[in-house]
Amino acid sequence: MSAASEADFLLDRRGVGRDLGAWVVGVAFARRSPACAFALGDGTLRLAALPAMGEAWRDAAAHEGGACLCLAADAGDGFLSGGDDGRLAHTAADGTVREVARLGTMKWVEHVAAHEAGIRLAAVGKLLHVLDAGGATLKTLAHPSAVGGIAFDAKGKRIAASHYNGVSLWFVAAREDRPRVLEWKGSHGAVAISPDGSHVVTAMQENALHGWRLEDGQHMRMSGYPSKTRFLSFTARGRWLATSGADSVVLWPFFGGGPMGKAPTELAGGDGVLCSAVAAHPQHEVVAAGFADGLVLLAEIASGRVVPVAAPGRGAVSALAWNAAGTHLAFGTETGFAGLVDLSRR
Repeated sequence: MSAASEADFLLDRRGVGRDLGAWVVGVAFARRSPACAFALGDGTLRLAALPAMGEAWRDAAAHEGGACLCLAADAGDGFLSGGDDGRLAHTAADGTVREVARLGTMKWVEHVAAHEAGIRLAAVGKLLHVLDAGGATLKTLAHPSAVGGIAFDAKGKRIAASHYNGVSLWFVAAREDRPRVLEWKGSHGAVAISPDGSHVVTAMQENALHGWRLEDGQHMRMSGYPSKTRFLSFTARGRWLATSGADSVVLWPFFGGGPMGKAPTELAGGDGVLCSAVAAHPQHEVVAAGFADGLVLLAEIASGRVVPVAAPGRGAVSALAWNAAGTHLAFGTETGFAGLVDLSRR
């Protein structure tokens, strides 16, 4: 992407950046409030208001004395975070923090998720806690090993939890909790369910992806990555799965029979710098990508056109997210830089 190094970056023209002083662990946009949150390794959240994102950002001490480990938009409004203090915390758009649950001393809340249907998830070791919008525990789901990643299906009725040797699929409203286990030997991390609920894909420890077609249990093996994949993101209609872990944005086709026997499409490569984060646009077949040198860009799948967002030089991109309307993009880096870009029409 050397051509992008002298380009007109959107962050300079239509965005704002901040040096937050600690590793950006995650970023999310609230569902209802015009707000964006960055979760940091020092235990705080930094909150930016939209559209006046250039004003002072609020600090929220979500996990005092520890680190934020994960972040998601909460089921209703505000943000849900987990920390190495064993707390599941809700942070409102105005910076108010309240404890949703205390999930054990010396326990790490490593993964959180929430669905607008009113369900929250928090993974601690082998246990996945399912809570309602009020914070009450609905059930606790046990797995054979530590949970490596969690995901909801589009309707919030089904949960995928990855772990060693596969994935467990659970129905939220099941009277008797017996998972469908998708088996494949090895350690499984990030997990994604396709928008139509037909496929489940995980990132594995050995620089590969594994997938299952739920209709018949057909396995899918997607390999060739030089590094571990940490980000999986289906496009809005589920035609493509965008992934990190290579020196380009790697997209696997999930149409016309799926990815088996097909080469992936690669976008925005060329300099040998690893893509460290991806996020598919919520409406269009466009992917945002962050790289290990700090470069952030947008890539249109159909044309391959690349639009530079932020210049290299601020550390590896560790967090990346769109708001629901696809008008704002936020990113953060391992060195603590955070960027927020307004892509709405003017």
